[in-house]
Amino acid sequence: MKYAITAATGNFGQTAVKELLNLTNNDDDIIAIVRNTDKAKDLLPDEIEIRQGNYADEASMEAALQGVDRLLFISSQPGAEVARVVQHQNVVKALTAAKVNFVAYTSFPNAQASTSALASDHKLTEDAIKQSNVAHSFIRNNWYIENEMGLIQNGVANHTVSYWASNNAGWALEREFAAAAAKVLTLSNPKEVYEFAGPARSYAELGTAIKQATGNDFAVHQVSAQEYQSELESTGLDKDTAALFSSFQAPINDGSLNEDTTDLPDVLGHDLTSLPVAIKEIINRK
Repeated sequence: MKYAITAATGNFGQTAVKELLNLTNNDDDIIAIVRNTDKAKDLLPDEIEIRQGNYADEASMEAALQGVDRLLFISSQPGAEVARVVQHQNVVKALTAAKVNFVAYTSFPNAQASTSALASDHKLTEDAIKQSNVAHSFIRNNWYIENEMGLIQNGVANHTVSYWASNNAGWALEREFAAAAAKVLTLSNPKEVYEFAGPARSYAELGTAIKQATGNDFAVHQVSAQEYQSELESTGLDKDTAALFSSFQAPINDGSLNEDTTDLPDVLGHDLTSLPVAIKEIINRK
């Protein structure tokens, strides 16, 4: 079996590659598809094959996917010179032309019905994969705890932890999402849709977990979105950057990440790391 993982030099991709090595045997081949092969050689295990492929270049992706049986297609980040939806369409065309047998795509929670602006590219990508008739799983990832690094750093410094969003998110460690994605790639009968998330928690609960992880006794309080942005600007961020950082809480506030699902621990085969322990792990990486 030939397995491939795209965007393999990112944090998610690196974890998925290492997990896949543990899940497969010596008869299997693992291929990392990356934009920068020199970077990949420095970051990835020696026993895997590295191929160059760029989402913005359909031909390069088709060449990189030759002979691949099962593909973990990690979604790109928005804001690049080539629109993300165009990049993703290129990948779908390439995997179809290369006759890939199965693709697992990292998507957004409840992508087909979500009203979040973040879901639109993922919905279109899911649609394109369905239309390709390639066997597939949609791995809809909730929110990484690492996304809340600003709040965690405030807690470490014993500063007030502020937030503006109401509602809940299914926070879990990025490595847990990545390990589960790699496992889906190896399943003989995977589901079409996995809603991967930790237990739904509020920012108030996250703040309490940060207190437990740091041992500090700081204030945790909710402010308005405008007050939150003003607080960010007071730290030296310009208005546009502060607005961008503030917007990261919008999917939580609008309920897009408030899920009730056990798909993530079910696939992993064990409980998720608790919030306080996960936060300690993140702090200790630095």
